[in-house]
Amino acid sequence: MDTSSAFKGTVIVKHIFICLIAFVMLYPVLWMLGSSFKPANQIFTEIWFWPKEWNFQNYVSGWSGFQGSSFARFLVNSSLVSAGAVLGNVITCSMAAYAFARLNFRFKAVCFALMLMTIMLPLHVTLIPRYILFNNLGWVNTFAPLIAPKWVATDGFFIFLTVQFIRGLPRELDEAATIDGCGSVQIFWRIIIPLALPALITTMIFTFMWTWDDFFSQLIFLSDVTKYTVPLGLRLFLDSSSQSDWGPMFAMSVLSLVPCFILFITLQKYFVEGIATSGLKG
Repeated sequence: MDTSSAFKGTVIVKHIFICLIAFVMLYPVLWMLGSSFKPANQIFTEIWFWPKEWNFQNYVSGWSGFQGSSFARFLVNSSLVSAGAVLGNVITCSMAAYAFARLNFRFKAVCFALMLMTIMLPLHVTLIPRYILFNNLGWVNTFAPLIAPKWVATDGFFIFLTVQFIRGLPRELDEAATIDGCGSVQIFWRIIIPLALPALITTMIFTFMWTWDDFFSQLIFLSDVTKYTVPLGLRLFLDSSSQSDWGPMFAMSVLSLVPCFILFITLQKYFVEGIATSGLKG
């Protein structure tokens, strides 16, 4: 009886400790959420996140946007860019991964090694060549530089992730499909894609979040306010030469987190499965 009580006490202490750690980790988010309802004079004068006065005007002011463009426009722009990037990465990276994992062709090992090397290449190294290329194509100040590269399987990380997952699938399935008369394309769409769904959903979640939160690339290629995405729209609330609208910025930051939160909560099961199996199977 004493042993059981001691065990329960230990479990309770562990749960309390974990809850405290979780609270510390989530406190910046809670502070941002609380600050979105605070008047401007209370945001940086109070440490506690719970507002003494609830000010919903921050959401009204933030939603109105700038220069005739409401914040809804920025949300729509980010949604279009993220959707195009997600669709491109899921389709092309899965096709490239299938080729590396299942097909045999000349210089396969060399191409795979070069693909892995691109993962270690910083994004800023290719910035100037990409800008010159897209400027010559007339794509600057459009969404094309943010979406088009995703349709040519440029993200080696997702190719490697999907390759590892596909290599863990039994080859007997391919052989059985071949006996039934399926070619490589049919095997890819009918066998590999359904079974590799966790890896593809992991690719989708990462691509969406990275594109949605991307500030640098969008700052370089977009100059028209009507084409601004959420990160650039949030930047408009901050003015280094005059007063910054912190309340509306925090309010719109909270709204910008909602799509990522919903997506991750909805697909969390597949995300964990895709990461776990891709890392264990070789």
